[in-house]
Amino acid sequence: MMMQEDRYYFLNRRRSMGSLRWFLEEPAPPAPLPLTPLQEYLQKLLEMKMHIRDQFDNLEKHTQWGIDFVEKYTKFVKERTEIELNYARQIRNLSKKYQPKKKEEDDNKYTWCRAFHSTLNELNDYAGQHEVIAENMTSQIIAELTRYAQEIKTERKAHFHDGRKAQQHLEASWKQLEACKRKFERDCKEADRAQQYFEKLDADINVTKADVEKARQQAQMRHQMASDSKNEYSSYLQKFNQEQNEHYYTIIPNIFQNIQVMEEKRIERMGESLKTFAEVDRQILPIIGKCLDGITQVAESIEPNNDSSQVIESYKSGFEPPGDVEFEDYGQAMKRTVSETSLTNSRPDNRADRSSKAKSKTLWPFNKKSKGSNPEDFSHLPPEQRRKKLQAKIDDINKDIQKEMDQRDALTKMKEVYIKNPQMGDPNSVDPRLAEIAQNIEKLQAEAQKFEGWLAEVEGRLPVKSEPPRRTSVLYETQNSTPPTTNNNNCAQDRESSPDGSYTEEPSSEVQSKVQPEMAESGDEFDDADEEMLPTIGTCKALYPFEGVNEGTIAVTEGELLYVIEEDKGDGWTRVRRNEEEEGYVPTSYVEVFLDSNAKDVFSWRRVYLSEDS
Repeated sequence: MMMQEDRYYFLNRRRSMGSLRWFLEEPAPPAPLPLTPLQEYLQKLLEMKMHIRDQFDNLEKHTQWGIDFVEKYTKFVKERTEIELNYARQIRNLSKKYQPKKKEEDDNKYTWCRAFHSTLNELNDYAGQHEVIAENMTSQIIAELTRYAQEIKTERKAHFHDGRKAQQHLEASWKQLEACKRKFERDCKEADRAQQYFEKLDADINVTKADVEKARQQAQMRHQMASDSKNEYSSYLQKFNQEQNEHYYTIIPNIFQNIQVMEEKRIERMGESLKTFAEVDRQILPIIGKCLDGITQVAESIEPNNDSSQVIESYKSGFEPPGDVEFEDYGQAMKRTVSETSLTNSRPDNRADRSSKAKSKTLWPFNKKSKGSNPEDFSHLPPEQRRKKLQAKIDDINKDIQKEMDQRDALTKMKEVYIKNPQMGDPNSVDPRLAEIAQNIEKLQAEAQKFEGWLAEVEGRLPVKSEPPRRTSVLYETQNSTPPTTNNNNCAQDRESSPDGSYTEEPSSEVQSKVQPEMAESGDEFDDADEEMLPTIGTCKALYPFEGVNEGTIAVTEGELLYVIEEDKGDGWTRVRRNEEEEGYVPTSYVEVFLDSNAKDVFSWRRVYLSEDS
């Protein structure tokens, strides 16, 4: 009976083993990639991943180099603008340096001087066009490329971020696939060991039925785990293959396409910048051409004949040539035939006692100019030039007189308005200003009369003309209407040509030796000494502040100490000096004068002498 049961168990166990083998030997589902073995495929996949990673690195380096090139070109344009600005600044400074000064304004009467000044102005406009180049390059190239460089940096960063993110996702999927593969491999090995252990127990007749059954169940469980791992690995492998295909055929190509578009835009923008670089220069060429045409036109407008005529007119002296020199025997003195207006005009008989040194003076045109300040009456100039200077001075004084009269009329009308409408202002507040204007007019009229006298003297020495020069001062016409006296000391015959080219009055030898003995030797005259710095005759203290807005006056502050060089002559003004360069008139009522006794006596004697000499 026992023998039969054991045989029955063995047969049943053989049947179960057959069914287990059938289960284990069940064919597996087809692999996703049946063309190549799994290990070969994974190896190629790894190599492809490394290749794509290298391409990403190369693209990243290339695009960064492109951005660096944009910034390098921007720096190049910026340095070009700095050169343009420096060049324009230097051209402007050069033009400003050679612009005519105030004392050179008379040079504009010559066409070649005007042409040069016009050239300087055109050159200034030329410099302005180079500033336009710098401004346009700054706004159209530098600013645009700077902004574009920031944009392309952001875009590049986004593209490579997407690429790295896709690579990281694929690598994560790859790691997950490797984990599934290792699990499947481990479960298969465990199932094989469990199957071998079951077969060993099943072949051993000494093993109990319970142990064999337990080993069989364990083997079945391991085979089931291996089957689940296989299904999971197969499913994830299909998923990975789909993601991989999407990565290499969709995501990465799109990223590369975006990078390519970005790179092409960058190259296109570089081309546009280079074109703008040339267009900025081309836009100013017509204006620069106009500047150069202007220089050419003013160069062609130069008139040599007109300029030479201007020189002749400017330096025409008004002298008549001297007469011929007669042949004389050695036994007789040389005698020069002269005309009344000749350079060597004869001297009056009462001047014959001049020193021999004064008689042997060289002719005026060959004399050297005297050093020092020019006299007020322009006596250092030839007659014709002196006449022009005096006429211009008289015109300026008459303009000043007219301005003062206009101010006086306006203040008079204002005073009348204040009288009619007291609420608008105090009429008496205008009186100080009216008094000051009256003093200014009186002073200007006296100065105009003085210059008119000098002008009449010069016109008396000039040759007789068909049309006498026009008088511009009413004061002198009134004065000239009176018949001249026989003792007029301003006549031409009482004047002589001094070595420095001036025509001055000659005081009597007695008074000259009394005041300044050395004047007879130097040939200078007393009115020339007046042009020199006057000595101080005392001091004064300002009682009130004075603005000194009119010509010839000097501004003082309250309590200021000044030197007195000329006391009040009855016109209400005292002449003072602050330093060697600042002097002028102040109202006598505004200062307290302290005259030195010796200086006052000398000054009083000198004033009497001057009045007698005049």
